[in-house]
Amino acid sequence: MKKLLVLSFVILTFISCSNTNQGELVGVRKQSKPFNHPDPYGMVFVPLGSYTMGVGGQDIASSQITQPKTISVSSFFMDETEITNNEYREFVYWVRDSIARKILSEGDNGEAYLISQNPKTGEEYDPAVLNWDEPINWNDEKIADELLLPETERFFGRKEVDTRKLFYEYYWIDLQAAARKEFVDDANYQNAGLANRPQGLRDRSVYVKKDKINVYPDTLAWIHDYSYSFNDPLTEKYFWHVAYDHYPVVGVNWNQAKAFSVWRTENLNKYLKAQKGETMLSEFRLPTEAEWEWAARGGNHLNPYPWGGPYTRNDRGCFYANFKPLRGNYIADGGLRTLIVGHYPPNDWGLYDMAGNVAEWTNSAFDPLSYNFTWDMNPNYTYNAKDTDPAIMKRKVVRGGSWKDIAYYLEVTTRAYEYQDTAKCYIGFRCVQPYLGRNKGDNPAKASRVYN
Repeated sequence: MKKLLVLSFVILTFISCSNTNQGELVGVRKQSKPFNHPDPYGMVFVPLGSYTMGVGGQDIASSQITQPKTISVSSFFMDETEITNNEYREFVYWVRDSIARKILSEGDNGEAYLISQNPKTGEEYDPAVLNWDEPINWNDEKIADELLLPETERFFGRKEVDTRKLFYEYYWIDLQAAARKEFVDDANYQNAGLANRPQGLRDRSVYVKKDKINVYPDTLAWIHDYSYSFNDPLTEKYFWHVAYDHYPVVGVNWNQAKAFSVWRTENLNKYLKAQKGETMLSEFRLPTEAEWEWAARGGNHLNPYPWGGPYTRNDRGCFYANFKPLRGNYIADGGLRTLIVGHYPPNDWGLYDMAGNVAEWTNSAFDPLSYNFTWDMNPNYTYNAKDTDPAIMKRKVVRGGSWKDIAYYLEVTTRAYEYQDTAKCYIGFRCVQPYLGRNKGDNPAKASRVYN
């Protein structure tokens, strides 16, 4: 038996060392064709570029503390429009249905809602995963007890989901904290290398974060944002009614927008992983402030608005965006509050509503002096604020202006902020996906002299 094991080891060693590469360095990955980043559905490609980031000439006060500077931005994809009610509703429904299936999986017939083995590969799932092919029995008593509104809160006796229970759990890695180096005062030549290495190399578990957040929009934002204004119909219907399917989602705070981006990433990569030979893509996320401004400019480096400028009307006297024109005549631009996305012409890169309709969350934390200390390549100032942090640490940059703002806030250089745990009826968001490569259209087989 011992001789057999030794012989097997020798054979395996020989096989592993024998290859068709003749001992030459050729790399481990063998592909018949170069990787080309596919165009994500509903997104527009924004090429890499350079521009002067800074305040406009109208903001005299800010110009005294902010130093405009030339920055460079990598290429990326960006959502063609703001995320709509219908798109965000897909996220809410996924959370609702996953919770319902988890509840049913703990009942007497729970096995039908779980899959413990991959039917194709035989891989054992531990723990078992939810079976999305099994229809949900909404009349089940456990669903009524744990997910639906109690009888005392029902309107006309209708059985409705208790949106206060729609929580999404997800993980993320605090790369910024992990990358920080920890210097030891008593370090010497023997341990200096270990003492000065990034903290994340010591114990990764500290930087793997778990968040749990309610995903349902704050529909009451239409009322509490504007006292003594009749917005009850929008509170009752805006998010779920078919009439508003293609209107931008509002009442979503920064934390909820971040959770949506994580879910969107996992949803896509889970599908790609299940497809033979498909490569997973980079994450969806909120744009940095620099990315947003570069995308909003649309290649017009010196003009104040996404459509160019300096005027808010075209040659026919029509407004370019949905905002608060003139002396507060909301309907002069064709809308009273929000409008269907893509109602106005896009900028030169094909992006709609980069000014007006709803303002948009960015990934960047707000600091009035951040332009002065951030790097000039893909600048971004971030801070992962905790619930216990003071309010000033929870400020996130908001760009683009909204239906209730004057023209100044529509300018591509204008900055504003809101608190990350606050939802407003005039703030929405859109996602970006970093482009994996230099620029769209690059072919390594042709661009490189040595690639084959």
